[in-house]
Amino acid sequence: MKDPLLKLLSTKARYSSEDLAEALSLSPEEVDSKIAAWEKEGTILGYHAVVDAEKAGELGVSAFIEVKVTPERGGGFDRMAMRIARFDQVDSCYLISGGYDLLVVVDGKGLREVARFVSEKLSTIDGVLSTATHFSLKAYKEKGFVFEQESDNGRLLVSP
Repeated sequence: MKDPLLKLLSTKARYSSEDLAEALSLSPEEVDSKIAAWEKEGTILGYHAVVDAEKAGELGVSAFIEVKVTPERGGGFDRMAMRIARFDQVDSCYLISGGYDLLVVVDGKGLREVARFVSEKLSTIDGVLSTATHFSLKAYKEKGFVFEQESDNGRLLVSP
């Protein structure tokens, strides 16, 4: 990000206008004005906390689903991606390079719920040619935040 205020906000969204202004040698009014303009024009889409789901007691699962689609005439991949992105189960949806066209991140209460979403909703959409589902087993880093892992002796395991 070119603007240092946007860069700082992307990691420290809970900072007050005064904290942001002091860190960047701006006035709080300048910070508030820039943020309001970015929110209005859609540059800033929202704010959220990065949560360690395991520590929060969440027992759900996340899946990364590669999707191969037929691009639509006049809409390319965009219409198909937006259609998929609108499902409540979908956390994120990206156009990707490689063997598949879209990467869809889905959160569910369990494996069966994600499997049901794939088999009943995603794969039945006209133009979806194939899917490959990968379940997240453990998070180590997300949105730039490293999830601290505790070990018994502080050393990494070495296996033969």
